[in-house]
Amino acid sequence: MSTPIGKLFDLSGKTALVTGGSRGLGLQIAQALGESGARVMLISRKAAELEATTGTLRAQGMDAHCMAADASQPAEITRVAEETMRAFGQIDILVNNAGANWTAPAEDHPLEAWNKVMNLNVTSIFLMCQAVARLSMIPRRSGSIINISSLAGLLGATESKFIAYGTSKGAIVNFTRTLAAEWGQYNINVNALAPGPFPTKMTQGMIDRLGEEHMAAKVPLRRIGDDNALKGAAVLFASEAGRHITGQTLAVDGGISAVHV
Repeated sequence: MSTPIGKLFDLSGKTALVTGGSRGLGLQIAQALGESGARVMLISRKAAELEATTGTLRAQGMDAHCMAADASQPAEITRVAEETMRAFGQIDILVNNAGANWTAPAEDHPLEAWNKVMNLNVTSIFLMCQAVARLSMIPRRSGSIINISSLAGLLGATESKFIAYGTSKGAIVNFTRTLAAEWGQYNINVNALAPGPFPTKMTQGMIDRLGEEHMAAKVPLRRIGDDNALKGAAVLFASEAGRHITGQTLAVDGGISAVHV
């Protein structure tokens, strides 16, 4: 029987865990999920910033909660998953957004920085998926995982020296595909978003250096991302509307990948 489209996108009764949710793209996604009816648990390292963001979402009428934690630490990942389960009994949606960048020419890139980026951008996502799936999604035979990759994981670049970051985000593309194939038997959807240029704290230095107009001129839509550009795609992947979509990486980039891939 056909379901009304509004009901397909309704996330009421769902619990969403969003890492790196206190600002930037993580916050935009958390807002989208909250506005669609989900209870959202935001995870970030900085407690004060996290609490302020959670207060803002609550003032907007959302069921928002937060937990300060360092997603680069395996023990913290376990704690986050266990405490979220104790609080709400289920985790229906996992958004792996927390990430790190390090800009340096490939020939001079420090090993320590390479390891830091890989640990947070790849290993922590694997561990978070594993923890949440074991505790909630596999036993309940239901769940949606959204991994945040990047246009940097699909393309190289000459102006941005991001060998570790680009490699880590490329790894997420295949991680998403592989996990979707393996966990499809549990009715778990695994997809990724690959944002192009967005004004965030992580990218502000590049925007300041290159100029927003210069960057926008290379985008077919002639603009970089804004505060709403990821919302629709995130809700699609998290909701019943996207239940037959898995293993996919969607570039939200204004058309850059259409030109260069």
